[in-house]
Amino acid sequence: MKLKPMADNVLLKQHEAQETTSSGIILASSSKEKPAIYEVVSVGPGTKDVTMTVTPGDRVVVGKFTGSDVTIDKVDYKFVKQDDILAVVTD
Repeated sequence: MKLKPMADNVLLKQHEAQETTSSGIILASSSKEKPAIYEVVSVGPGTKDVTMTVTPGDRVVVGKFTGSDVTIDKVDYKFVKQDDILAVVTD
């Protein structure tokens, strides 16, 4: 199933939580915190007031309680407005 965002919505896919700490301790699945970094899967066309600046493949940071979560084919996605994206991650 494909999802196509409307207006200035962005479809994000969450990156996997880190399984070990920097010191090498393996984390139990219940203690893994969901990361705030997501990958842009799809972008809406924008509106007359909002020009879309993110593109599919970008990695972005969003707020912890931002957007609407949806699960499709056992994959977790999040819909957010472009204004809810705090930053684009660059290497």
